[in-house]
Amino acid sequence: MPRRHIHVTGAAQAPLRAALRALRTELAIPDAFPPAVLAEAEAAAKAPRLPDHDATDIPFFTIDPPTSTDLDQAMHLARRADGGYRVHYAIADVAAFVTPGSALDAEAHRRVLTLYFPDGKVPLHPAVLSEGAASLLPGDPRPALLWRIDLDAEGRRVATDVRRALVRSRAKLDYAGVQAQIDAGTAEEPLALLRPIGRLLEAREIERDGVSLSVPEQEIVETDGSYSLHYRAPLPADGWNAQISLLTGMAAADLMIAAGTGILRTLPTAPDGAVARLRRSATALGIEWPHHVSYAELIRTLDPRDGRHAAFLQDCTTLLRGSDYTPFTGGVLPTPSVHAAVADEYTHCTAPLRRLVDRYTGELCLAAAAGEAPPEWVLGALEGLPEDMARGSRLASKAERACVDIVEAALLSNRIGETFDSVVVDVKEQEPDVGTVHLRDPAVIGRVEADGAPLPLGERLRVRLTQADPGTAKVLFAPA
Repeated sequence: MPRRHIHVTGAAQAPLRAALRALRTELAIPDAFPPAVLAEAEAAAKAPRLPDHDATDIPFFTIDPPTSTDLDQAMHLARRADGGYRVHYAIADVAAFVTPGSALDAEAHRRVLTLYFPDGKVPLHPAVLSEGAASLLPGDPRPALLWRIDLDAEGRRVATDVRRALVRSRAKLDYAGVQAQIDAGTAEEPLALLRPIGRLLEAREIERDGVSLSVPEQEIVETDGSYSLHYRAPLPADGWNAQISLLTGMAAADLMIAAGTGILRTLPTAPDGAVARLRRSATALGIEWPHHVSYAELIRTLDPRDGRHAAFLQDCTTLLRGSDYTPFTGGVLPTPSVHAAVADEYTHCTAPLRRLVDRYTGELCLAAAAGEAPPEWVLGALEGLPEDMARGSRLASKAERACVDIVEAALLSNRIGETFDSVVVDVKEQEPDVGTVHLRDPAVIGRVEADGAPLPLGERLRVRLTQADPGTAKVLFAPA
């Protein structure tokens, strides 16, 4: 599920970059990999454990941002004789390079996730693996977990299989290029099928009342000493590509459930208070949300190219709080077992270069598909994985929130004293004069202090900016 993506472009001079460097120090974000880890990664890159099955005849392609080199997934799409479709989805086989109990394995458990900052990333695995030997870059053969998922003519799964295989990607594509080819009708069939298959999967998502957030990327641009905020709205191809990943995550969950052992990505239904807060945000941004319209229905009407809708979609990520990784054994499913946004049983299995748990779910699915018991090193880690992932997710969320604060402070740093239209979207129960306001333009969420006067929850409020300092990551407003 999506996080907020923020990038810095242009000169983005000292205050912003210095604040981001200080944040990494404050959060004790890992820097360079220890020498022992790098040595193991170098050795593994030269001698991975290769599978017996050769699937290099399948012309895979990847779809990622243009500058990405840590490529977890490659796909090939085809028609079936019965009118349905076949999805081949190759996932980087990290276990072919990482030995359980090794220094490389221990470092992955320490880092848990690749962390993304506006000015760069802190990877889960050394670059020689994540951007080299294990990445599904075009050209050379790579070990992978090869999923084969058959769909009927309406996009419903009718068969699933996964096995280790040697694969070779033929092309590294990006979203804009893919969209242009599909729109122009110049895409060859394996790529052209992304649209009909993606649309069928979107229709199935609507059918089960699932929700996919088309969260725009925020880009802060520095020009002549001031900052401006821009959005890059996702293209339809972004969504179709994401549907292939969701399809695989649901297929993986079903495999593990049938085998009786696994780990699910779960999310309870959002509490009423969280949805009520979102309704106030919608009011703040001038988005009409009739009471008879559900959250899922509203999301499908929004256009991420509209700045107001983009800001609201960013705010909707708060409903993803409460998601967890939940293991199960003996065929006894956890409660809840469903991911509320996906509206089905689901797991993370398609990003092992960037997320620790995916290496384990991949192994569980391989065992389930083969009718075998999972490896002991997987079973031994199962109980502790949720805490590992929770620890990594807490750090990622803390870094993400701080990055948003820093970026918004940079955006507003030359506007102290100005007044803005806002809506009060939250008020502290014990301090009714302290709360949160959502500005209409620019799309900023900030703290407001009313100096003893109760704040009008859910109502419009004209506020004055009193503080915006990237160095302290603070934005503060007061009633005008």
